[in-house]
Amino acid sequence: MLFDRVEEKHVTRAIVEEFSRMLAEHAESDVIIVGGGPAGLSAGKELAQRGVKVLIVERNNYLGGGFWIGGYLMNKITVRAPAHRVLDELGIPYTEHSPGLFVTDGPHACSKLIASACDAGVRILNMTKVEDVVIRGERVAGVVINWTPVSAMPREITCVDPVSLQAKVVIDATGHDAEVVSALVRRGLMEVRGYSAMWVERSEDAVVEHTGEAYPGLIVAGMAVSTVYGLPRMGPTFGAMLLSGKRAAEAALRLLEGREE
Repeated sequence: MLFDRVEEKHVTRAIVEEFSRMLAEHAESDVIIVGGGPAGLSAGKELAQRGVKVLIVERNNYLGGGFWIGGYLMNKITVRAPAHRVLDELGIPYTEHSPGLFVTDGPHACSKLIASACDAGVRILNMTKVEDVVIRGERVAGVVINWTPVSAMPREITCVDPVSLQAKVVIDATGHDAEVVSALVRRGLMEVRGYSAMWVERSEDAVVEHTGEAYPGLIVAGMAVSTVYGLPRMGPTFGAMLLSGKRAAEAALRLLEGREE
């Protein structure tokens, strides 16, 4: 077998032109999701399947967050009922370890979730960190972004201005760091309680229940919910993150419908 003749310049042009086209198209999106872990990917998939223009901004060079590696670097993922139904939706095999507690392989589950989001039409910016928010009136209207490596450079040589992306709705799915919320806190626009000690049973129900709009135009999902409302952390079980993503998508759809009226 012989590959078609392609030179290095063609490879470079393909990368630059296609990435630039994608970034230009998503300078404005319906929904920007900050954080490509299980909550963000779940929300993105649900929204994109309904025709919503979605961009996920992820500060790392990989997607999935802790969904890849489970707890204590042991890559088994636990999910409590009824969240195992999400695994069924995605075609992820699992076993019932004990009544109501299901176990699956992290890499397999994470790959399926990423693929489902991409197949639905979600677009992704990796290695991109949110530095600030765009505010219009008293509403979040986008995010200010820069390359993640810029934050690791010595301050005296980091004169790299960020760029901004606009959106009708922003979802903070950045885990305990709650990066978008933190930008609002720094500006004195929000106060948060910080997450409390681990309590799996209480945390999972509470995270899903409290998922929603925390500031006009900003929805919190996943463990960012714990940080905002002072809920217990849940550790390496992921059902609430998947279901919180679904609920965040529902909240975003309601906000989008309200903006269009």
